[in-house]
Amino acid sequence: MKFLFSLLLLGAFRVYAQDSERVVKAEVILPAGIEAAWEAWTTEAGVKSFFAPACKIELRVGGAYEIFFNPNAAPGERGGEGNVILAIQPKNMLAFTWNAPPHLPNVRQQHTSVVLRFKEIAAGQTKVTLIESGWGEGEEWDQAFAYFNRAWQEIVLPRLHYRFATGPVDWNHPPAANNRNAVN
Repeated sequence: MKFLFSLLLLGAFRVYAQDSERVVKAEVILPAGIEAAWEAWTTEAGVKSFFAPACKIELRVGGAYEIFFNPNAAPGERGGEGNVILAIQPKNMLAFTWNAPPHLPNVRQQHTSVVLRFKEIAAGQTKVTLIESGWGEGEEWDQAFAYFNRAWQEIVLPRLHYRFATGPVDWNHPPAANNRNAVN
């Protein structure tokens, strides 16, 4: 009986393992120590240096993690509004909710989750791994997935690298998407 239970459990595990969820995964190696990489994501000054011109960061579980790409727009149209921090492991992991842009209103009402992992790979070099999960099904979800797959890999992480290689982003003249000078 114990053997049969083990086989059934193993079979269920295999079915579960084959039923994988789609995720956005992106990585960047920064010319910066882990402390600086961590602060770029977890302080308002850091976020403004690469991610967006305005934000609201409350570094605590349940605290705000709002990123305002268009800070002068009406509430609900400014960008990553209403997002919160889910988990914090200082200089190791940050997790927060994320929402879709206003042009995808049905998906915007819901949230995915983003997990950032930080690993110092050499003195003055840190790898940041970003994983966004929690995607729904349907055409608008597919659009949101494609949007963020591009945004994280071609805009946000290259601008993070740019921030450490060149300096903070000038929001009046930000670097172009997928700027070859911004990625390693």
